[in-house]
Parts: sequence; structure tokens; C-alpha cells
Amino acid sequence: MGAGKTTIGRPLAARIAFDFIDLDDVIVERTGKSIPAIFAEQGECLFRALESEMLAGFCIASGKVLSTGGGAVLLAANRRRMHRAGPVIWLHADPEITAARIAGDANRPLLNGVDPLLRARELAAIRTPLYDAAADLRIDTGQFSVQEAVDDICNFLSESGHV
Repeated sequence: MGAGKTTIGRPLAARIAFDFIDLDDVIVERTGKSIPAIFAEQGECLFRALESEMLAGFCIASGKVLSTGGGAVLLAANRRRMHRAGPVIWLHADPEITAARIAGDANRPLLNGVDPLLRARELAAIRTPLYDAAADLRIDTGQFSVQEAVDDICNFLSESGHV
């Protein structure tokens, strides 16, 4: 959440001539509802089920840079799917950075009515070990420009034989 998945994913996909897929955008398009509306009407559990269903479909296709929501890593089945589909790149940013990036963003239902920094810290405490275990490469987006992050990812992909 707020780590730069779309900001880095789009130019990365363009550079390696892959399609860019934002899983949250796909969920919104297919349900006809915003992420906050899904959370409000049907809860996080249903949203995670939709996310897993969409992820499963896209993980079987090649030639794509897939941007998942920050919580996709919570389910073991999703982590296995992502790992089988190709290299998992973890775009990491410290909670202070993500909280500043997403402050005031009404499309973040997990932050509604809470202190963004406190919630970012709570989410990081839960998700960091999962991302750490799932990731083939970690990029600290608080330390690099978009271009530097794309360069590092491309170097990794080239060196590991993925592109």
C-alpha cells in the first residue's frame, strides 16, 4: 500500500514490452464497484476472495507485469501462485513513507477513520515477513527514484534469465 506498485510497474512493463495489469483496477472493472464500496458492502473477506480469483487467472499468463494489492500476500495460496508465475518483486517502503504517500486517499478502505501512520505500521508488521519470504527481489522505493528502481528490476530480470 503506497509502495509505488503502479508508479514503477507501468514504466517497467513498457521497458520490457510486457502488459501492465493492476489487479485492483481489474476488480473494479469486473465488479463495477470501487474497492471502498466492496469493503463497505461486502467486507474485506469477500474482497480478498475476489483478489485471489483474479490473481489465479492472471498468474497463468506470461508477458505481464502484475501489480497486486498490498494484502494479496496474506493468503498462502496467493504467495504460491505468484512464486510459480515468475519472479516476485517486493516494492517496499517504510511505513512513514507509505503513510505520507497515501494520506487523504479515500480509496484506501483499510485506512478509513484511523491514523495512517499507525495503520501503516500495523500492516507492515503483519505483511513484511510474508513479503520477505515470498520475494525474489526487494526494492526499497523510499531510497530510489522510479528510474533507478526500474533499472534495478530490469538488471535482476536479465541476470536471472526472466527477460
